[in-house]
Amino acid sequence: MYKIILAFRYLLRRRITYLAVLAVALCVFAVVVVMTVMTGLLRDFKAINHSWVGDCVVSTDTLVGFPYYREFVKILEERDFVGSVSPVIRSYGILTEPSGWNTSVEVMGIDPVKHSRTTGFAKTLYYHKDWPADAFKPDYDANLPGCVLGIDKVSARDQRGKYSHYSSIPRYSFTITCFPLTAGGALAKAGLGLVNTRRFYYSDDSHSGLAKVDGAFIYLPFADAQALCGMNGPSPRASAIHIKFKAGVNLQTGRNRVAKLWEDFLTGRGGGKQANLLSKVRVETWKDYRREVIAAVEKEQIMMMAAFGMIGIITVFIVFVVFYMVVSHKSKDIGILKSIGISNRDVIELFLGFAFLVAVCGSAIGTAGGVLFLEKINRIESWLYDHYGFQLWNRAIYAIDEIPNKIQFDIIAVIIVSAIAVCLVGALIPAWQAARLKPVETLQVNQL
Repeated sequence: MYKIILAFRYLLRRRITYLAVLAVALCVFAVVVVMTVMTGLLRDFKAINHSWVGDCVVSTDTLVGFPYYREFVKILEERDFVGSVSPVIRSYGILTEPSGWNTSVEVMGIDPVKHSRTTGFAKTLYYHKDWPADAFKPDYDANLPGCVLGIDKVSARDQRGKYSHYSSIPRYSFTITCFPLTAGGALAKAGLGLVNTRRFYYSDDSHSGLAKVDGAFIYLPFADAQALCGMNGPSPRASAIHIKFKAGVNLQTGRNRVAKLWEDFLTGRGGGKQANLLSKVRVETWKDYRREVIAAVEKEQIMMMAAFGMIGIITVFIVFVVFYMVVSHKSKDIGILKSIGISNRDVIELFLGFAFLVAVCGSAIGTAGGVLFLEKINRIESWLYDHYGFQLWNRAIYAIDEIPNKIQFDIIAVIIVSAIAVCLVGALIPAWQAARLKPVETLQVNQL
């Protein structure tokens, strides 16, 4: 009981301990805020990529695609673990406006209904949100061939992250030019007719939340994109097959089952026409398919964790200095305690208990401050922007809507435990030194 009483007395009566509490509180506050925001950014970024891709992708990096996709789609649709399937055309082209202005685009041919069942495509639309069947039908004339443009192709994002839209779909037309390729990778045409060109009419825009997608993609009807890219004909080809598993199917397990189906399919088509293209096809989960862009954000999170790990080390030294000074000023108290029979272990436990109290108080203050700050972080940023023009992330550049501030109690628990461990480590050496003090030396008359 005396150890608890003394620990509280040291905490309340030694002002220097306030420095240790403050150091722990500031460290915990900073880590709670930054880790919540960074983890939220990574979580939201992964969720957006997952929504855009689906659960699994059968794809090839070549621009010529692969044949027999219809047969494999039929096999997938017959499996009880597959929820939906969407074949896709991917290629590159040139978009030309009536004024003559040209820009490069990445062409994506889809069946909007199938693709929306497999991915979150329908939710990215503005004028036909959750109604993808009419995504390629311009409201002003449903008979015209429509196209869906990435939002950044048709509208500028302001600093608050908002896009401007007309009340009704404007009548815009674009010419899409593609270079059709044969199955061998050669140009399918020669001479003056080297390219395929067709006019499409703006029917909607897509806001996926991925900057590199919204600023580069144009979505076309599957058959039109297939014809433009030269993937139609006697042996039609596709670039990818996006797959959504049924609820409850483990992602990796589903991917492995699809890979086994593809291996069996590949064996059965080994001698077929253009079968060499099948060997270049990969079966990947959405995480592996988008690894290149996800890895960069994960690396930023790791670097941030390493930086705050250094702050934790600094906190250890602050706690060490504070406890070293406390032990120096309380040597008489330690001598008296040891003279009445207190063991070295009890002295160590006393000061480690003191360190535990410092850690708990600092963690409580820092966590409460961090949670309160996170709840108001978007309002604070909005106020700063209104009065001083300051934004943590310029929404005209970064594709985020609000700063993530969802409290994750598992992360907070890890931070608090880490703060307690840091304090105990910082107090360990001073506690050991206190335990080694000899009463005969600390209680000499000339020392009192």
